[in-house]
Amino acid sequence: MAQHSSQAIATLIDELARLPGVGKKTAQRFAFHLLRAPGERVLALSEAVRAIKEKVWHCSTCWNFTESEICEFCTDPRRDHSLICVVEQPNDVLIIEKTGHFRGLYHILHGSLSPMDGIHAEDLKIQELVSRLNESVREVVIATNPNIEGNVTAQYLARLIKPLNILVTRPAQGLPMGGDLEYADDVTISRAFEGRTEL
Repeated sequence: MAQHSSQAIATLIDELARLPGVGKKTAQRFAFHLLRAPGERVLALSEAVRAIKEKVWHCSTCWNFTESEICEFCTDPRRDHSLICVVEQPNDVLIIEKTGHFRGLYHILHGSLSPMDGIHAEDLKIQELVSRLNESVREVVIATNPNIEGNVTAQYLARLIKPLNILVTRPAQGLPMGGDLEYADDVTISRAFEGRTEL
């Protein structure tokens, strides 16, 4: 790709290209769009990026992103606190919530087991999950992605949780094998939760 006369533009393109799913050409389009945009729009974007690094952290209970010590899901008395859905990443919560079908709590692992990539149980929020499993929890839904790593993680968690006399379920395989929750439609996710099976 051609060199830019401005080092600032080149640096911005390099940084944008680090974002997932953004290649050099897309990064270049973004950079030139920002150059043409009104100054206040660019400053608003800059402020929004800065704010998430200064104001957003992990919920001390479920490890979702929040601006409070405990997130809105964990503190909501209208949600079913006896039901916990375990997901890999915070964006999985948004996807499940969009269906309007699940009314329990969440727990975010921040990844899945992948020994080949050096990701082991101690690298995930697994111990934090186990510490939440008191007598008031009746079911844990393990909604890790339906791929090899997600299935290995689900089986590992099931072995940990079952001795606690808690029902462990997994969404039905309406979700495509090898896929991610992120790419499934609302109806598929709803049906997968309705048809969840015991592990």
